[in-house]
Amino acid sequence: VIKCKAAVAWEAGKPLSLEEVEVAPPKAHEVRIKIVATAVCHTDAYTLSGADPEGCFPVILGHEGAGIVESVGEGVTKVKPGDTVIPLYIPQCGECKFCKNPKTNLCQKIRITQGKGLMPDGTSRFTCKGKQIYHFMGTSTFSEYTVVADISVAKIDAAAPLDKVCLLGCGISTGYGAAVNTAKVEPGSTCAVFGLGGVGLAVIMGCKVAGASRIIGIDLNKDKYAKAKEFGATDCISPQDFKKPIQEVLVEMTDGGVDYSFECIGNVGVMRSALEACHKGWGVSVIVGVAAAGQEISTRPFQLVTGRTWKGTAFGGWKSVDNVPKLVTDYMAKKIKVDEFVTHTLPFDKINEAFELMHTGK
Repeated sequence: VIKCKAAVAWEAGKPLSLEEVEVAPPKAHEVRIKIVATAVCHTDAYTLSGADPEGCFPVILGHEGAGIVESVGEGVTKVKPGDTVIPLYIPQCGECKFCKNPKTNLCQKIRITQGKGLMPDGTSRFTCKGKQIYHFMGTSTFSEYTVVADISVAKIDAAAPLDKVCLLGCGISTGYGAAVNTAKVEPGSTCAVFGLGGVGLAVIMGCKVAGASRIIGIDLNKDKYAKAKEFGATDCISPQDFKKPIQEVLVEMTDGGVDYSFECIGNVGVMRSALEACHKGWGVSVIVGVAAAGQEISTRPFQLVTGRTWKGTAFGGWKSVDNVPKLVTDYMAKKIKVDEFVTHTLPFDKINEAFELMHTGK
């Protein structure tokens, strides 16, 4: 058993608490990882807020991390101690019907136990002050050591800087893949990206790599426009600057609507605007943002009857074990940006400050 520091969420709506936790050794087909760097994501904040119906407490949150394999359980063959890895919140077992289907990346092998905050055998590897602590998204990267299933690990280039590539564990991969895998943006096309946070910037990067000729960023916060343009946005607009709905503005700006739109906020009203900003006959709108539980999307069916397509994406459609190492390689070869997404680097004990920075859009 390893004793180490972890940020524990004891209950919903309270700041994280830095505690000494015990991390049990990995069981069969499990891997224990020394986490070197982790990022914070709105999904962590959503669960912490208490709004997530799958949220269990007390829990160790975190799902964008990178580290070094410390030890492996019986039967683990893909990684060994000392390997550099990224934990994966969407695993890839290679055996289930989802893994065998090229149309999806949503491996279901450990979905039920993962959703309950437990390892595949139905137990936890974390304890603190004599209490069992739940896992989160199969990763729990807000701990100096964590235990994950062996199908939830991608072995990456040992030379990669972990404080940067940890972001490929969720946000950057999600946005970039939404453009190149889910939408399959084509050269010369026009795109609209709603929400210019980390995921939105990654979508812009994907649209640019795919050869889009016009990329319109939409956000209420104008402080984000300079960064969006650095990533490839050609125009940036705020819905507050217009008297009419933003979809009407976009339709006028683009001679009938954009070819591709992306919602990167998780707001069902914006999801409707994003669909309706698409061009009749062929426009595709991708939902990337995760809306709160129980919320529903709406539009007039005529929008779809007249040739628009509404799609969704999880982790950018990447089959995780196969593709995360390739994304790291692309980053090392300077084909995709990662460093530019990092705004602040804080010590682990300032994790609550990191959440505050995220909530204020900084």
